[in-house]
Amino acid sequence: MSRELPVAVEVFDTTLRDGSQLEGISLTVDDKLRIAEQLDWLGVHYIEGGWPGANPKDDEFFRRAASELDLDTSRLVAFGSTRRKLGKVDSDDTLRHLVEAGTRAVCIVGKCWDYHVTEALETTLEEGVAMVADSVEHLRGAGLEVLFDAEHFFDGYKRNPEFSVRVIAAAEEAGAETLVLCDTNGGSLPDEVEQIVSEVRAKTSRSAPMVTRSV
Repeated sequence: MSRELPVAVEVFDTTLRDGSQLEGISLTVDDKLRIAEQLDWLGVHYIEGGWPGANPKDDEFFRRAASELDLDTSRLVAFGSTRRKLGKVDSDDTLRHLVEAGTRAVCIVGKCWDYHVTEALETTLEEGVAMVADSVEHLRGAGLEVLFDAEHFFDGYKRNPEFSVRVIAAAEEAGAETLVLCDTNGGSLPDEVEQIVSEVRAKTSRSAPMVTRSV
């Protein structure tokens, strides 16, 4: 069966955050700035720079990037999470740091596995959906492009597909431009990923691009 190939592929690089968390790697701020320049030269579309507010190094990186990086191709992305449970978006430190990072785009991670919502966050599934929707809406209201990182999506979908789809649908309706379906544990086989993505695309409006990510 022949399939239509995409006209273009966008590359989202996370070397400066996830990729630098390997044992024995400790990038300085200067290292991160130079790597960002090279990624831009390579034509990478999105460069995930770090988590503003998480540590002094990432704070300094975003502060210096505003004046020291002149990117021709790439868009710098600040990474963070949704608001806290039962919290308010306008007083949430994580969301505030994302807005103040000075990037045009942000990527926020949210729970898509019902087990993590009820056991790790110790809250209701309804609140889990609201945490995602409220956060995306707030960041979009600040004029930012929002990518939603659906954590443990495939594990969550296998256990409770209705909830996992509710989460990404809420993110999309709130204005997320890209939905990132994460195989966070890296345990899903290619045929499983193909089947689940096809099912999810049929259950959502598909107005936002949908990509997969395996860790």
